[in-house]
Amino acid sequence: MPEDTPSPSITERTTLEQAVVTSAGSMGRYRLLQRLGEGGMGEVWLAEQTEPVRRQVALKVIKAGMDSAQVVARFEAERQALALMDHAAIARVFDGGVTPQGRPFFAMEHVRGEPVTTYCDRHRLSTEDRLALFLELCEGVQHAHQKGIIHRDLKPSNILVTIQGDRPVPKIIDFGVAKATARQLTDQALLTELGAPIGTAEYMSPEQAEMGALDIDTRTDVYALGVTLYELLTGALPFASRELRAGGPTEIHRIIREKEPPRPSTRVTQLARESAEAARNRDTEPRRLAGRLRGDLDWITMKALEKDRTRRYGSASEMAADIRRHLAHQPVLAGPPRALYRARKFWQRHRVGVAASAALVLLFVAFSVVTSIQAVRIARERDRANEEARAKEQIAGFLKQLFQVSDPSQARGSTVTAREILDEGVRKIEVTLGDQPALRAELTSEMGEVYDSLGLYVEAVRLKRQALALRRQVLGPDHGKTLADTRMLAALLDIRFRRGQEAEGLLVPALAVAKRALGADHDETLKIESALATALSGQRRQEEAEPLFLDVLDRRRRAFGSDHPATLVALNNLSGLYHAQERHEDSLRLDREILEARRRTLGEDHPQTIDALNNLAYSLTALKRHDEARAVLERAIGLGEKVWGVNHPQYGLLLHTRGELAAAMGDLAGAEPDLLRALQAYDQREYATYRPLALYELAQVSARLGKTEAALGFLERALDQGYAPTGSAPPFVEDPQLASLRAHPRFEALADRVGRRGLKAP
Repeated sequence: MPEDTPSPSITERTTLEQAVVTSAGSMGRYRLLQRLGEGGMGEVWLAEQTEPVRRQVALKVIKAGMDSAQVVARFEAERQALALMDHAAIARVFDGGVTPQGRPFFAMEHVRGEPVTTYCDRHRLSTEDRLALFLELCEGVQHAHQKGIIHRDLKPSNILVTIQGDRPVPKIIDFGVAKATARQLTDQALLTELGAPIGTAEYMSPEQAEMGALDIDTRTDVYALGVTLYELLTGALPFASRELRAGGPTEIHRIIREKEPPRPSTRVTQLARESAEAARNRDTEPRRLAGRLRGDLDWITMKALEKDRTRRYGSASEMAADIRRHLAHQPVLAGPPRALYRARKFWQRHRVGVAASAALVLLFVAFSVVTSIQAVRIARERDRANEEARAKEQIAGFLKQLFQVSDPSQARGSTVTAREILDEGVRKIEVTLGDQPALRAELTSEMGEVYDSLGLYVEAVRLKRQALALRRQVLGPDHGKTLADTRMLAALLDIRFRRGQEAEGLLVPALAVAKRALGADHDETLKIESALATALSGQRRQEEAEPLFLDVLDRRRRAFGSDHPATLVALNNLSGLYHAQERHEDSLRLDREILEARRRTLGEDHPQTIDALNNLAYSLTALKRHDEARAVLERAIGLGEKVWGVNHPQYGLLLHTRGELAAAMGDLAGAEPDLLRALQAYDQREYATYRPLALYELAQVSARLGKTEAALGFLERALDQGYAPTGSAPPFVEDPQLASLRAHPRFEALADRVGRRGLKAP
């Protein structure tokens, strides 16, 4: 905030000192030092707080004569918005109250700083240093959005840079026109005048410029971040203020909604004499600056400035993630606009001319092109039909031979199980199809999925490895089926056996190949991206996983809608990430949405619906809503027993969740049998995903039941199988009930494996 405003006169100071009082009505709590600024509805003063702590604060109070109901409501909304937030990049609120005349005020952090663009230019920060500051700004905006607050007036004058320690830190101020998305900020009515857009024209999004538009979401702030980034990179605005404001409000709104700004690299070359100063302020020269911006930074900035908000980044964190990819020399998600998109834009600008030209071209070439295409298509379809008929005939013959194993003459009176039929099928594939690698790959891949569905995970992994090797040999590494088998093998390793690093090693190159060969929006590409995010989350790399999950969810929703199975899988993955981050309220919200959608589309007794019931119960347990969790679980367990049977790992997972719930409610005697039965189901199918956690929880329960030897045995098995507790995992704390366990000689050695207290990872 500027500090060069003259000090107030004695009369002014006395009047304001009398106006500024705490909500308790005491006087003299703040001593005014200097007026820092004045806006349309209020004044900001530098003041010294004398109690309960002595510090300098910025004191904002409504000006005399401006205390209308609408102004007071807007002022209250700003105070409540700031009070909700707790982030290093957002100015904090310390106190609030009303004056004797009933005008509200609040005391907030005094930011000794200057606008972010001014600071960067004065210190001649490089492009990299400016991006580092901008990333911190994105984190602050994301925090506000997570608290349900949209700023609506982000611009450099509301982003001050202050020095904390020895490093610059951006601070977002002035939430005077902020909008709440998830709660009501004030009990007073707060209305936006119809036809009066809110914000500053140079940083206003197209949806803000719509006359009377009320449908504003977080992507409005993403647009303003894009303008700010544009200015930080080039030293100029996308639309110069003189050009933008020359034609009055109507022309301002038309330009914002319809005119495309030049790319940052192009803007630098257009600046002429100003380009030399802009480059000097960035410690470079004009040609190098334009080259530095060309490519990634052009794409990232222009994606944030998209007129159609569905094409912008979905959040500030997504934009920040792309900048981090750029700084790490990784491919950015923004990418150049596709040819189809550019063509559509050209069509929108020149509809009549394009239509007439296209009609003439089509008239001249249609006959010859259609004739040749039809000939090629007929030949291709004939060949494909013949090939598919041969493949179906071979598969039918194979299946007929496979099920002959159940013929009494073959079985010789023995009962033949499904597992024996499958094992015989695998043997026949390997023996009889050695000279047909394409068909062998297809059948081996399918058999791997069958083994997985039956909980036979070791054999499933072996078959998927064989199928993948055959796919690479026959189809090549960039074929869709090769990429699908790569993803499914990685998912088996990650989810069933907790081998996340091995899965990541398969998925990272597969994702790069899929984007190149299939495209970023292809279904298989998104499945691989989701599998990679799951593998990263399983390795506690949630910050890397979250933007991938959000990107997949956004693309799924746009392509398929909210109820599509692929969208629901993406939602479920995001819920699991929120659990890992202990954001259980967010998980609960997503789990309810998933459950209702699966009930509508799949029915109550579908395995995915039962999974959704289990996830909902887990969220309720995490939030200590035990009675609700128990009711949901009992319904899930009843359905799961009918669908899976009592020996399937998925049924074991339901019992595992019920055991956790019983332990959380203090019912140790009830928790023990459920956890034991869950462990038995996991052991039968070599299911490693939740087995270490079940062993650890059994160690906890057994210890508290006085079963010391059993507890130590479970604990040792958990550690042997890679148990690594998270921050919320129940530790062996200094509990009187566990004195006998801690006194046991074996406990000393086990505790040393993971740390003396709390079983924290070494």
